[in-house]
Amino acid sequence: MFRRLLLLFSVLFLASSGVAHAADRLVPRLPAPTGPHAVGVADLHLVDPALPDPGSPTGTREVMVSVFYPAEEVRGHPVAPQMTRQAAAWFATTDTVFLHPELSSTKDKVDWAATLTHAHTGAPALPGRHPVLLYSPGFGDPRTLGTGVAEELASRGFVVVTLDHPGETSIVEFPGGRTRTILELNGHNPGTEPAAFRTMIATRLADTRLVLDNLETLAAGGNPDAEHRALPKNLGLSLDPRRIGMYGHSAGGTTAAEALHEDQRIDAAVNLEGFLDYLPDRPGQAGELLPVVRDGVDRPLLLWGTDGYRTERYDRAWSAMLARSPEWTCRRQLGDATHWVFTDFAAIAPQLQAAGLMTAAQRKSLIGAIDPAVSVPAVRDDVRSFFARNLRR
Repeated sequence: MFRRLLLLFSVLFLASSGVAHAADRLVPRLPAPTGPHAVGVADLHLVDPALPDPGSPTGTREVMVSVFYPAEEVRGHPVAPQMTRQAAAWFATTDTVFLHPELSSTKDKVDWAATLTHAHTGAPALPGRHPVLLYSPGFGDPRTLGTGVAEELASRGFVVVTLDHPGETSIVEFPGGRTRTILELNGHNPGTEPAAFRTMIATRLADTRLVLDNLETLAAGGNPDAEHRALPKNLGLSLDPRRIGMYGHSAGGTTAAEALHEDQRIDAAVNLEGFLDYLPDRPGQAGELLPVVRDGVDRPLLLWGTDGYRTERYDRAWSAMLARSPEWTCRRQLGDATHWVFTDFAAIAPQLQAAGLMTAAQRKSLIGAIDPAVSVPAVRDDVRSFFARNLRR
């Protein structure tokens, strides 16, 4: 209870006045994790030579992941930034113009690269096997916008692997500074084009399998990093490949639900406001339901949405999912909120509004009017408690 009250106080403080400035630019802050463990983080570059990717310079599919984990000791290990300089520069332009118009007033007024996480780079992992959770972000969003929940889960004893989807994510930076960006889509929009949506989901599912395969290698004592960079001490030994869950936001939620259906390695999944149907081939038609809805699931699935983003499309597919597997599926709704409340914007948007860089209408469009003192602990606590109950013992 004390930790929860401390978190509520810190979030309230951040929302009102807890913002820092560097060179007259706002530096958003992420609320601290509240669990008993310090948090370590390591980035891995994972490649599957057998999985072709025409958009990749190497011709094979490759992804970047961040592994957040309970740390044994963090002294001497620097705190990681939320974004690299290159990724932050791209975020400040492309994301404000193309992906999140609510950020239009923040251009050149926010130092995204200066925002720090609470995770220590390369810290030795806490001994013992910990349950593993994968996180897939929404269309276009970088994995770094899921940092707050990932850190909270790691501080509570989970190993959390956040992944980007190169070619679709706004920008993915690989070792050595090479990047892939959303411009590879060449104007194709998975939100409006049926073929692009199907390709996006299929690619994300392949990425999920790639990551799971490499986590098995890591847990067995191998080093799956493509450059074989040194791993934090005990990192592989901290993963329990027998207990795996997946959660995701928007298209990442779609991915998590469908991956639960397709891959028996995943014990439970949380869909944070992702569609469960394909786009229709013709306007006015209902889209084909995803296989997870058609076939049902035999393991726990949580569908969690908001009142501000709820539509007939969600209701149709989500209701069908509940009807198909009522014993395994549950649905929740967060009130006075909308779509990106499940990301780090839940804490960041109120700071932007307090600094005069976002209007009340823009904040409501992005996350809703919900207070971060309510939304931040609600999302953290419910995701954690769901997996604590539903992963194999």
